[in-house]
Amino acid sequence: MSREIASYRSLADQLRDWSDEQLTRLLTARPDLATPAPHDSGQLASRATTRASVLRALDRLDRWELLVLHSHALVAQTPVWTSADLLGADAPADASAVDRATQRLVDLALLWHSTEGLRVVTTVPDALGAGPVETRLPLEPLTPEALDRAEVERRLAALSPPARGLLEHVHGHGGRGTTTEDLRDPAPTTPIGELVRARLLVPRGRGEVRVAGETGAVLGLPEVAPTPPPLATSAREASVVDRAGAGAAAEAVRRTELLLDTWGTRPPGVLRGGGLAVRDLRAAAVLLGTEEAETALLVETAAAAQLLAEGTDADGELVWVPTDVYDVWSTRSVAQRWAVLARAWLASDRLPGLVGRRDEKTRKATNALEADLAHPVGAATRRATLAAVAGLPTGEVLATGTGVPSLVERIRWEHPRRPSLRDDVVTWTVAEASALGVLALGGATAAGRAVLADGEDEAVAALDPLLPDPVDKVLLQADLTAVAPGPLETELARRLQLVADLESSGGAGVYRFRASSVRRAFDVGWSAADVHAFVAEVSATPVPQPLTYLVDDVARTFGTVRVGHAEAFVRTDDETALTTLLHDPRAASLGLRRIAPTVLISTTPLDVLLPRLRELGAAPVVEAPDGTVRVARPDVLRARVGRARRTAAVAARDVAHTTSVVTAVRAGDRAAAARPRPETGGPTTSSPTSPAAALSALREAVEARRTVRIAYVDNHGSFLERVVDPLRVEGGQLTAHDHRSDDERLFAVHRITAVDPV
Repeated sequence: MSREIASYRSLADQLRDWSDEQLTRLLTARPDLATPAPHDSGQLASRATTRASVLRALDRLDRWELLVLHSHALVAQTPVWTSADLLGADAPADASAVDRATQRLVDLALLWHSTEGLRVVTTVPDALGAGPVETRLPLEPLTPEALDRAEVERRLAALSPPARGLLEHVHGHGGRGTTTEDLRDPAPTTPIGELVRARLLVPRGRGEVRVAGETGAVLGLPEVAPTPPPLATSAREASVVDRAGAGAAAEAVRRTELLLDTWGTRPPGVLRGGGLAVRDLRAAAVLLGTEEAETALLVETAAAAQLLAEGTDADGELVWVPTDVYDVWSTRSVAQRWAVLARAWLASDRLPGLVGRRDEKTRKATNALEADLAHPVGAATRRATLAAVAGLPTGEVLATGTGVPSLVERIRWEHPRRPSLRDDVVTWTVAEASALGVLALGGATAAGRAVLADGEDEAVAALDPLLPDPVDKVLLQADLTAVAPGPLETELARRLQLVADLESSGGAGVYRFRASSVRRAFDVGWSAADVHAFVAEVSATPVPQPLTYLVDDVARTFGTVRVGHAEAFVRTDDETALTTLLHDPRAASLGLRRIAPTVLISTTPLDVLLPRLRELGAAPVVEAPDGTVRVARPDVLRARVGRARRTAAVAARDVAHTTSVVTAVRAGDRAAAARPRPETGGPTTSSPTSPAAALSALREAVEARRTVRIAYVDNHGSFLERVVDPLRVEGGQLTAHDHRSDDERLFAVHRITAVDPV
């Protein structure tokens, strides 16, 4: 037995009769209604009918729900047709799908139960017409004089073949057409005239015709499935997906740490317009051994996690440097560090996939870290994409080749009113999630599902057992390489990367000792004894003799050439080495000149001369004014950022805010019910009201199609009253049919002092 549905005089009355649970669902689904908190149900209903709020609500509907809402909007003015007539919901399964969609539309306050049946909010038809072309119906709203189905079918059957072909062509191409015929008195012998006279086409002025609503309903609405399209999948064990994702997660953490450690001492500059220069992004890609797209993803994710921010170097120039949060982050476990990166990427509204794209107008390439990468629906589309993949049954993943296109079709169905970059964002999300280990092999990992559910601790618990324990030893080999049999401890990795070059990464990293890498350690203050002690300490095997010889050879030549200020000078006790340097063609641009057998001076500044000499194979050191050698590690730079917000805390705050808004609305309703009301048969003078209450009363009258009496002050300061039929309230103005002038007029809402029902 079906439950009888209550009817209401206005949307405000319906909201007033709702339970706290229903109001909470509405405010959760449409959070813009809760800020600031409405005074009562009347103001809540008024806010829910504004065009801006309705547009936001429509963006949350899927394609089927939009079609159902369209059908209700089309039949709003006619008693002849119903929404079910347009949708053709004859089968029980179809009727059930219509009922579910209708109930959701009611829950979102886009439909409400009036005394005349279900009614759309007045701003819905206009908002539906303002959406993307692919979501609009090629139909005109049905009028109170609309023909019934039998009459439309009879007139269609009576059409001539040219007229029927023209009608089907217009209906199949947007429902609109243009003609040069006089539509005020079309000739009955032409196809256009035949259709207009039969009321199957509706003239709209300036040579435009549109398919009548009942005509399009009989010809057929666009075919839209009430359920989302299926995803193309294949079978794969969940344990394989989790292990592949763990490897990608560990690699993302390692590369992020390497990037930020490097930028801590050699930070790239900030572009004048903000962002990271293309050359710096390419240099970072070479450093990490990744493509530029993945490098941009890691850079953007680090910034979203507040590990990277703008700071200043020693000269006061703006640079991109790690933050003080990074020092804390780098001390945590790999799984904990990954969870921070994954959650930051998931919540970010920025689109790293745009990096490198050229603007259609300016032809300028988009840089990483610039402000234009933010997109209003980026985070929502990313989360919807991951939710679709995470919703696959255990043991199923996206099929190779066809899985991603089917996922794009699914998101198109779920969010049809978000066409801007929607398909690209879906593709980027799959690639980015795979690079971060949220997805792997086309499926969601256990840790990725936990991140999607905002469970940081659960994500760490799922990922941690799949990661190998960090090691504190390496295997030194006679070919001057060191093999790490697993992920190295953070401090050991940093020290090893200082004295050796990373040749290959992965589960077992390979480092190679070279003369240049050993000199790099000497440049920051290490001595030969320090290097010998370090390799002996970290090696699980005896130190190979070639490595010992390499360190000693570099130490023997290190510091034999000394650089000072002249602009700069070069001094050495080895006259032959100095002569060789002076006559080297590659040193011609350094402006070297001999002033003594063991001294050269240069016109090149010291900070430029020093790295150039190292490129030429020399191993110079800086000599202080007192003749001592100066070696020092570069300063580590850090930027300060505010405290990061925890997702769980934000969610809890939102729930508390929604609860407080519901409480405030209920209190406002009780206060409004307690106010004295004018008695029936009393004086006809309007009762004063506040601007907010006037706005709420006018919008309520629009929804209920009720005649009201308004009191207002005109441009001359005169106090007047008018009986009007409110049509819409937008932009601070009331558009209404004035009974006195029998015409539509505009009234400034702030000049209306009272609103009373007639």
